[in-house]
Amino acid sequence: MNFYFVKQVSTMAAGLLIGLASISATAQTPWPNKPIKFVVPFAAGGANDLLARAAAEGASKELGQPIIVENKPGGGTTIGADSVARSAPDGYTFLISAAGVISNSMIKKTMPYKDEALVPVVMIGLAPSVILVNASSPYNTLKEFIEASKKGNGFNWATAGTGSTPHFVAGVLQTNYGAKLDIIPYKSGSESVTAVLSKQVDATSEASIVAIPHLKSGRLKALADTWTSRISAYPDLSTAKEQGYPELRIAHWAGLHAPKGTPDAIMDKLAAAVDKAMKNPAISERLTSVGIEPIGGTRAGFNKFVAEERAQQAVIVKATHMQED
Repeated sequence: MNFYFVKQVSTMAAGLLIGLASISATAQTPWPNKPIKFVVPFAAGGANDLLARAAAEGASKELGQPIIVENKPGGGTTIGADSVARSAPDGYTFLISAAGVISNSMIKKTMPYKDEALVPVVMIGLAPSVILVNASSPYNTLKEFIEASKKGNGFNWATAGTGSTPHFVAGVLQTNYGAKLDIIPYKSGSESVTAVLSKQVDATSEASIVAIPHLKSGRLKALADTWTSRISAYPDLSTAKEQGYPELRIAHWAGLHAPKGTPDAIMDKLAAAVDKAMKNPAISERLTSVGIEPIGGTRAGFNKFVAEERAQQAVIVKATHMQED
């Protein structure tokens, strides 16, 4: 046999073995071994975007890989969520989830993906919702507002659109406490707040990060914080629960969801990294200073939270007829 031919075959075989060894080594390299992506289904600058970037910053240091934040707004969060639902479940693409990941399928006539295509991973944090009226409003407590709304034609309540957090706050006030509210949908939370400032409507609710600057300027008045605890950056405001309205438990939250099929070990590792990031004093203080509460926690805790949110939202959607025709 030709010596040159034998040598070439041997060289090719050695190269193949090296290549296979390289592939095997790569496959066995612990996750993560390349950059991770967090998809935010909102425009940059809001509470969810800030939470996404804080979580990405802290978790990246824990995991030793960059985490890229990509904004994909539109479709009431379905565009960004759908892109993640269709992604490979390999631990490199995650959704920064919010209430819409639960309520959209209850409200929208058609959905591009099924709820089970996305799996809860971990809570990041939340911005309590604040019930707001104009500074000139005669009402100073949630009780005064609710009782006054029951008289005459009731009050106009601005929302950031059907199924938005302010819509659910109004839904609880109507369904659980008999408030008489006419829902006025706007395109965004900032527009609904502007409507209260200009006295086009009587009230709205909005995330603490949006509300606090207007409260400190004296242009708006807060009636209640709708979460279970007071806002760290605005502790003088009492909660709805403290005022006798325990069923009003709603916040603008952000968590992480993964494509179905993502390995448990990967989700556990990411959840632990995000939990540690939210407990980092530098990150925590940066968030709380603007009205956002870092949470973190475990996969089990977030799954429980999502289940409770789903049950509460289902009742409100049905009672207030939020479903699209």
